[in-house]
Amino acid sequence: MKTYSAKPAEIEKKWVLIDATNMVVGRLAAAIALRLRGKHLTHYTPHMDCGDNVIIINADKISFTGRKMSNKKYYRHTGYPGGIKETTPEKILEGRFPERVVEMAIKRMLPSGPLGRQLMRNLKVYARDTHPHEAQSPVVLDLAAANAKNVRK
Repeated sequence: MKTYSAKPAEIEKKWVLIDATNMVVGRLAAAIALRLRGKHLTHYTPHMDCGDNVIIINADKISFTGRKMSNKKYYRHTGYPGGIKETTPEKILEGRFPERVVEMAIKRMLPSGPLGRQLMRNLKVYARDTHPHEAQSPVVLDLAAANAKNVRK
């Protein structure tokens, strides 16, 4: 019995469209990371990019459970001594790039390194409900209907 390993020529990528309105961030990110990685496929290969291309719309309308919107902290460092900065999801969503909350959540669920960077190139996140990928004819994936806990009411 031999272990199957997918070749780059055998991989067929699909385009998936997900509406993030009222979706819980962690559950949304986990489902998308699974799709980007390709773990939902039978020919999943750990060292290959065999996942789908994912388009997320309405990223500014996501929700958090509990009091995470104001209590959760994102940290970054400027590179200078004492240069630690912190922000909350509430401030990011009110700011100029609200889609970064979803991008950060998904990026932290993917492997770090060259494969993770390649997988992040397959992710397109838009704050509004329009996107420029109509030519790829993406299939709509309804994650809200998959589980009642995926959506905040």
